[in-house]
Amino acid sequence: MCGIAVILLLIGGGVLWGKKQKEKKVEEYIPQEEISEEQERMTIVSLYYLDEQATTLKKEDRLVDVKSLVNNPYETLFNLLKEKPKAENLKSAIPEGTIFQKAELKNGTLYLDLSKEFIDNHPGGKNEELQTIYSIVNTLSELIEVNSVKFLINGEENLKFKDEQINFTEPFIKI
Repeated sequence: MCGIAVILLLIGGGVLWGKKQKEKKVEEYIPQEEISEEQERMTIVSLYYLDEQATTLKKEDRLVDVKSLVNNPYETLFNLLKEKPKAENLKSAIPEGTIFQKAELKNGTLYLDLSKEFIDNHPGGKNEELQTIYSIVNTLSELIEVNSVKFLINGEENLKFKDEQINFTEPFIKI
């Protein structure tokens, strides 16, 4: 008998508590600042630049208009990498005069076609060449669909930097 009374008491309390919850007013959240249409279209991308000593890559996050990424994400990101970074202690790893020609995605591999200035204007050195490669690979691999990057120079495969320490026979994956 005592058990039934406890159960009825619990049920009655639950009903009353439920009614009080329904009576509570839901307060609407009002942001302190309205978000502009331009801000709404922005997204953050990660770009990989050289540090001051040109020995390691450092990530720099940047706000970018989504429309530019939708239209041509690979060219947009590559061109951002060519620009001067926002942070003063970083620099671009892309050789001067390099031109993005085209990019094509096939089975997760991005075939990136660059102008001959990419190899002709590179200062050389294995570490510097790797930093240049991975500046591009790490940045473009931030896109979900890109698993690796295969470099083409003026549409030709299997070329290499002029000191022949790093060649482009195989696709590079993010490190």
